[in-house]
Amino acid sequence: MNLIDVIGPVMIGPSSSHTAGAARLGLLAASILGSRPVHADIYLHGSFAETYQGHGTDMALLAGLMGWLPDDERIPEAMNHAEEAGLQYAFHKVDLGNAAHPNTVLFKLTGENGAYCEIVGSSIGGGQVKVTEIDGFPVELTGRLPAILTVHTDTRGVIALVTGTLANAGVNIATMRLFRSNKGGMASMVIECDEAVPQEILNLIGALQQIESVRFIASVL
Repeated sequence: MNLIDVIGPVMIGPSSSHTAGAARLGLLAASILGSRPVHADIYLHGSFAETYQGHGTDMALLAGLMGWLPDDERIPEAMNHAEEAGLQYAFHKVDLGNAAHPNTVLFKLTGENGAYCEIVGSSIGGGQVKVTEIDGFPVELTGRLPAILTVHTDTRGVIALVTGTLANAGVNIATMRLFRSNKGGMASMVIECDEAVPQEILNLIGALQQIESVRFIASVL
């Protein structure tokens, strides 16, 4: 447990879950996209869908997508800044099912470089967040540490090749989680590291035959 877990995040209110967590969720989504968002369809589920305007969730999500931290004093004016920044957006209400956390968002994002990504994440309390799906692949990503996300073929030896590449580069692995659709199909791997991973190391991992894609995701804490 750390200080944030005890007293909550430094933030612009009113709610650690609906405002601070929403801003951090937007930050993490933009980091996953890997490009400045220029178009965002934002689908709100559960409590987010019912209270997003009153709690400032809409402004906080936009603030995060623009790279602002939860304590940024500009958050109440995020909509005006989004328009000035060329970020087109729309909010929608959606039912993601009973299994989804009440404070869940589905982002459909397009970046200025043409990148497109769909991200499902939740604000889980105290300003903390968890991304559970990226482009249809199940993941578990908190944004507490910098991370690598791979999509790869589920074959023997892939994990060893990736972790060996990181070890040879002197990158220490903090946690690792593996997900797959089915045996021998496509799989994903989330590797949280103690430090940022240089682009040249990402290039080495991306060049491995079994790797479909690799992306670096910066910490948002």
